[in-house]
Amino acid sequence: MTEHVADSHDLIRVVGARENNLKDISVEIPKRRLTAFTGVSGSGKSSLVFSTIAAESQRLINETYSAFLQGFMANQSRPDVDVLDGLTTAIIVDQERMGANPRSTVGTATDANAMLRILFSRLAKPHAGPPTAYSFNVPRRIATGAMVSEKGAGSKQVVREAVYAGGMCARCEGMGSVTDFDLTALYDAEKSLNEGALTIPGYSMEGWYGRIFRGAGYFNPDKPIKKYTKKELHDLLHREPTKIKVEGINLTYTGIIPQIQKSFLSKDVDAMQPHIRAFVERAVTFTTCPDCGGTRLSQDALASKINGKNIADLCSMQISDLADWIRKLKAPSYAPLLNALGDTLDSFVSIGLGYLSLDRPAGTLSGGEAQRTKMIRHLGSSLTDVTYVFDEPSIGLHPHDIQRMNELLLQLRDKGNTVLVVEHKPEMIAIADHVIDLGPAAGSEGGEVVFEGTVDKLRTSDTLTGRHLDDRAAVKTEVRTANGVLEVRGADTNNLQNVDVDVPLGVLAVVTGVAGSGKSSLIHGSIADRDGVVTVDQTAIRGSRRSNPATYTGMLEPIRKAFAKENGVKPALFSANSEGACPACNGAGVIYTELGVMATVESTCEECEGKRFQASVLEYKLGGRNISDVLEMPVTEAVEFFADGPAKVPAAHKILDRLDDVGLGYLKVGQPLTTLSGGERQRLKLATQMADKGDVYILDEPTTGLHLADVDNLLGLLDRLVDSGKSVIVIEHHQAVMAHADWIIDLGPGAGHDGGKVVFEGTPAALVKAAKTLTGKHLKEYVAAH
Repeated sequence: MTEHVADSHDLIRVVGARENNLKDISVEIPKRRLTAFTGVSGSGKSSLVFSTIAAESQRLINETYSAFLQGFMANQSRPDVDVLDGLTTAIIVDQERMGANPRSTVGTATDANAMLRILFSRLAKPHAGPPTAYSFNVPRRIATGAMVSEKGAGSKQVVREAVYAGGMCARCEGMGSVTDFDLTALYDAEKSLNEGALTIPGYSMEGWYGRIFRGAGYFNPDKPIKKYTKKELHDLLHREPTKIKVEGINLTYTGIIPQIQKSFLSKDVDAMQPHIRAFVERAVTFTTCPDCGGTRLSQDALASKINGKNIADLCSMQISDLADWIRKLKAPSYAPLLNALGDTLDSFVSIGLGYLSLDRPAGTLSGGEAQRTKMIRHLGSSLTDVTYVFDEPSIGLHPHDIQRMNELLLQLRDKGNTVLVVEHKPEMIAIADHVIDLGPAAGSEGGEVVFEGTVDKLRTSDTLTGRHLDDRAAVKTEVRTANGVLEVRGADTNNLQNVDVDVPLGVLAVVTGVAGSGKSSLIHGSIADRDGVVTVDQTAIRGSRRSNPATYTGMLEPIRKAFAKENGVKPALFSANSEGACPACNGAGVIYTELGVMATVESTCEECEGKRFQASVLEYKLGGRNISDVLEMPVTEAVEFFADGPAKVPAAHKILDRLDDVGLGYLKVGQPLTTLSGGERQRLKLATQMADKGDVYILDEPTTGLHLADVDNLLGLLDRLVDSGKSVIVIEHHQAVMAHADWIIDLGPGAGHDGGKVVFEGTPAALVKAAKTLTGKHLKEYVAAH
């Protein structure tokens, strides 16, 4: 039988890819196979997989929608690549944390809550109504009106009252907590509005707020707030949105408190900008809603039960327990629904998330947990010939769970899908059918394909990944002695079971355990808020495409002052966001051309040629370089430039030295933060916070996004921190970091309510020797392969 021409399209061909640091590369990726993309952090893996292949697939799918719909979608321009051939629909499962909407929970983010609501609307007693009656995002609505029916010669008028059942608690509006405002944090009662009484971020009398407050006519803006009448104070603080006209313009006036609730409190606190979060924490007190007890639901929904449990009881159960409860429910006529719900809950368990509950706010999930929650939707999917793109699915996974993740990826492949995985862990690279290794180094020294082939051939290749693929660390023979302890007594955050533990000081202490065993609850719940403790976690760096390592670390300030002093001009001239900006592109370096529903075109500014500054500013030099030259320098070059000589700037040199120390020497000083990978962002935070006056450093999985070759550099950095007199506590799953520790605190034995206990305290050697815990067994296997 001759091969059909349709069967010949079994490759994804990429020709001439140039996104970010990719150097005109071409690759062929086999379809319906698992391909791993490897290479050091910053070598171009994400640029090839996400910014080129997945981005073009999504752009082409979006083009199939009508122009009207495309107008509501994010505009995507075509990636910088010559040919992309053989693409299939791409589904991206990335590490982006789930939406910061406080109404979003694990149950609402998956289909689990929707199926539970249907189940309750059919089986629960007393009956509360349709599925919406069990939703905390739908309010109860009552509509009254007249309906006229025309029949024959006459007409009949009926007055009807319709009730639309929703399950939202009316008091807290489905949030589970009520807010109380400290008025002294909102305004200074001694001052008038015109004197700047309002102390809320962004509320200035200079802009629109000033025009609205002055034009509303509800109060005198020159009168001190303490002299306001009850009505005036009510209008200032609580007035519901009201249409007003100011200087001939139609505007809406809203009291300060409803405005804060709408603009600030509609977001998850953790997702706010630091200054907004500080204000909210200072001004707003969150207390559990007394009406619903934090369940977010109305009394009707809470009174409706199946076998003695209401929907809030089920959502608060650990998912592994809920799966058992659903399986035991006897309702033959609803078998399809129960089976579908049971399968979804079983997927949580099989992916290592059985310790979560459906009412867990989505914003509190770690990057790894969010990624695995997104996977739930795809595991039961009947789609085939789809390209699934994963960004380090091993993040946040204990070695015990990595094997399960491998099985799930192979399941997706065996259904006839193409699976692309960006990964550093050797256990996950080992299952790949095909490997594409990028390098040879990072940044401008990367962006080339240095190897393509099987895992076995990668081992014998002379690439950085090939040489380090079988690296195994040995357990430390000599460990440091603690010079004190941080006492934790009776810790019961989340699933911790009244834990007492002494965390040693002056050493490298590593906290281990399976995902969900209570590591973060112990460290962030009991130690992170103490004085002198600096926490470097995995939360995203917030910044625009104008933000770069120089602005984020504060290094640009002393550099601008040095330029200004040398040339006798103002420092503001050396800011692309201020007076020195190119007038044509406003200091962005690129011009954006909006084309309506089509993708926005981005082109380099012809005036400044992408340098972002006015030509006159570039005439000013420091040590023979202008400000644009400095921002284009890699960190390693900038370290030498600012060390001594005419361009000596000690404050900038100190920060650059730390960036080099954490392995970011290849980054350009002015590289946009939006182009950095997850691992690079975390190391940038570490470099910045190393300057903080702290004695204890907490690092949350610092090996995230680190290549095998860079793990040694990280261990060297941790050693230097400890040897300089600091105490370092690391939450980690990587066996090389465990083996290098002076002291290990292992939590478990399992996850959720099966965890929350300290199952081992001692040296790595003692943990390997005992090998009783899951961590001990895996560490023993790891060091045995050394």
